[in-house]
Amino acid sequence: MIWPWLLVLGAALLSRRPEQTYGPWARRAVLLALAALTLSYLHWRVTASLNLATPLSAGLSWLLLAAEAWLLLSGMLPLLLSWRRFDDGRAAADAAEARWRDSDWRPQVDVLVPTCGEPLAVLGRCLLGCSTLHYPHKTVWVLDDSDRPEVRALAEHHGCHYLSRRERRHAKAGNLNAGLAASGGELVAVFDADFVPQSHFLERTIGLLADPTVGLVQTPQVFFNADPLMRNLTMERWMLPDEDNFYRWIEPVRSAWGAVVCAGTAFVARRQALDQVGGFVEAALSEDFVTGIALLGRGWQVRYLGEPLSAGLAAETLLDFVRQRQRWAAGTLQSLRLPQGPLRQGGLGLGQRLALLEGCLHWLNTLPRLLVLLMPLSYGLLGVVPISISVHGLVQRLLPLWLALLISVGWLNRRSRHALLNELPSWVLTVPLATTVLASLVGRFGGFRITPKQQPRSRGGSSRLLVTPLAGLLALQLINLGRLVGVLTPADAGAALSADPALQLALVWAGLTVLGLVVALRACWDCADPEPVPWLALPLAVQLHDGTGQSWCAAVEAISERGVDLLLGGDPPREQLQLQVKVDSAPIPALQAWVVDCSGAGSKGSRLSLRWSDGQTLALQQLQRWLFCRPGCWQQRQAMAEPVALAALLRRLLTPPRPRLAGHRSLVTQACDHA
Repeated sequence: MIWPWLLVLGAALLSRRPEQTYGPWARRAVLLALAALTLSYLHWRVTASLNLATPLSAGLSWLLLAAEAWLLLSGMLPLLLSWRRFDDGRAAADAAEARWRDSDWRPQVDVLVPTCGEPLAVLGRCLLGCSTLHYPHKTVWVLDDSDRPEVRALAEHHGCHYLSRRERRHAKAGNLNAGLAASGGELVAVFDADFVPQSHFLERTIGLLADPTVGLVQTPQVFFNADPLMRNLTMERWMLPDEDNFYRWIEPVRSAWGAVVCAGTAFVARRQALDQVGGFVEAALSEDFVTGIALLGRGWQVRYLGEPLSAGLAAETLLDFVRQRQRWAAGTLQSLRLPQGPLRQGGLGLGQRLALLEGCLHWLNTLPRLLVLLMPLSYGLLGVVPISISVHGLVQRLLPLWLALLISVGWLNRRSRHALLNELPSWVLTVPLATTVLASLVGRFGGFRITPKQQPRSRGGSSRLLVTPLAGLLALQLINLGRLVGVLTPADAGAALSADPALQLALVWAGLTVLGLVVALRACWDCADPEPVPWLALPLAVQLHDGTGQSWCAAVEAISERGVDLLLGGDPPREQLQLQVKVDSAPIPALQAWVVDCSGAGSKGSRLSLRWSDGQTLALQQLQRWLFCRPGCWQQRQAMAEPVALAALLRRLLTPPRPRLAGHRSLVTQACDHA
C-alpha cells in the first residue's frame, strides 16, 4: 500500500514554500491528506492493533486507543476550521482607517487600566504609553484595586483619572465595570497594567468600529520579555512564545467563522455593546472570553486585527507561568457551565459554537496527554503491550501519520509554532493542568490570581511543586527504559529488534518520553535575575563621547530602560567615566551613562555594560517611548526549521544555567524602523 507515502511526499513538496504563497487549494489538499491518514490510522488501531489477550492488556489497549483518538480528532478540529479563507485583518483595517480619516466621526475613548499591586515601574510604563497615544479624544482611567497613594500620584503625574473601589468584588471584571460606571466615552479601550500600547493603537482600531455592527476589536498580545520556557532553556532565538500560535493562526481562523475570542487586554469595545450584555461578566474567571461570547450571542461582531499594536510582560518564573495557564484552563472550562458560555449562549451559529468549543477541548486534552505520557510504563513495569503492532502497521499506518504531522503542522500554522519542539518543554504543564482540569470538571475552579511581574531574583531555583511530579515520572520512565534495554542481549540485539516491532515502538516511545521529561525538568530552573527589566536586541550603531572629546564606535548588544550593553571595536574606557550615548541610526535621545562593567567579548572587541544615570527623567521617558511605543517596533518571527531548533535544544541541555547578566541576557528581538 503506497498511497500513505504518496500523501506524505505531497505534503513535503508543498511545505517547501510558505502556505500563504499558494491558493486555498494547497491548504485544503494537505487537510484532506491528514484527515485520510488519521482515519486510516484509527481504523487500523480499532481493527488490527488491540491487544485483547488478558483483561489487563485489553483495558490498557482500549484506554490508549481512546486517548489517541481524542488527541488526533480534537487536533484535527482547528485544522479543519482553517478550510475557510482567513487572514489577519490588516487589509480590512487599512481600508477602515482610510474611510474613518475621511469622515468626521471622532468618538470619545475611555482607556481603562485595571491594576492591583503591580510594581510602580510596570504601571508607569503602561501609563506613559497610554498618555502617548496620538488620538486626542481620550481619557485614561487608572482603576486601582490596591488603593495605593503612590498609584494616585503616578496617575496624576501622567494626567490620568484615578478610581479606587471600596468593595473589591469580582476581581478584574468588577474593577472594569466600576470604570465603565465612572466614565462615559462612546468607546472603551482596555490595557492590563503591564501592557504598553504603541502611539497609533487607537487610530488603527477605531476605523473598524465605524461599522455600527462591530462591538469589539481585539489585537494580539505580544511580549517584550521571553516566557519562562524559552528563557530557562536559553532558547529565545529558536523557540516562539506559546501565545504566538493563538494570535497568528487560531484567532484569524476563528475570525473566518465569526468567533474571535476577547483576550482581556489590548482591545477596543463599543460601550453600547458592553451595556447590552451587562458589562464584563463578573461570575466568570475568564471574564474576557465569556464577555466576548455574550457579545456574539447578541449579534455584535467581534473583529480581529492581527497587527502587534502593544506589548506586555510574560510570566517571569515557570511556577507563575503554570499558575497562569491553570487559571486560563479553569476559566475556560467554567464557561461551559455559564449562561454566556459556548454551550448555553443563544444566538450562536454552529460554526461559531464549534470554534469556541475548540478552545475548551484544548484544555481537556491534558488528560489524554497524561495517559499517553504514562502508557510506556506498561511495557517494562507491567509486562503488558498496549498496542499490537506489526511491521506493516508500523510502516503503512503509524510512520506516515507521524511524518505528515511533523511536516504539515508548522506549515499549516504559517510557521507560528513547531510541531515537536513546542511539545517537549510543555510537558511541564501536563500534571498541573491535569489536576486543574479534574478539579474543574467537578466544579472547583479556584479564585482569580494576579501573575506577579518584574520581581527580582537574586538566586536561581525551581519550584518543588513542579519538579517533584516530573522527577517521579522520570525515575519511573528510566526504570522502564532500563528494563526494555535489558531484554536485549549484545549477541542478538539487532535480530531481536528487527523481529519485534512492538519492542521497537516501546524503545522509541520510552526514549522520547525520557527526553521530554528531561527537557521539562531543565525548563523548571529559573535563572537568577537581579534586575528583571525587559532587555531588547536592536540592530543599532552608536557613538560614545566623554568629557575630553574622545569618542568610540560601538554596536548595541542589548538595551533596556536601565542601561545598555555595547560591543566596542577598539579599547574601551577603563574607568567609571560619564559618557553620552549618541545613536546615529535611530532617534534615541542622548543619555548620560556610567560604565559599570568592562569585560572581554572575544576577538571582535570588548563588551561594555553601562547604566543610565539618574536625574534625567525626561530623556529616560523619551527612551521608553522609543523602545515601547513607536509604530512597528514589534516583529513577528517565523519558526526555524524543526531539526535546527531541536539540535539547539539538545545543546542547551548540556549547558548549565547562567545568571541573566551582561553577555547572557534574555533578549527579545525588536524591529528597528527608522521611520
